[in-house]
Amino acid sequence: MQIDKNFIISELEKQGKSEHVQKALAELPDKVDHEQHAQMLEKFGLDPGKLAADAAKKGLSSL
Repeated sequence: MQIDKNFIISELEKQGKSEHVQKALAELPDKVDHEQHAQMLEKFGLDPGKLAADAAKKGLSSL
């Protein structure tokens, strides 16, 4: 599932992980595949599966 980088940045900010925001902005592509980039998402303290589920609920992803 492709997730928009802005959604990921928003989730980092909501979770109080502001120390990861700038690095995520620099390292993540505009569209993030939650499986392909799982290791990178975990590095930022995010659960790729939960992130994909949350994005799907909000309709912010493309399958």
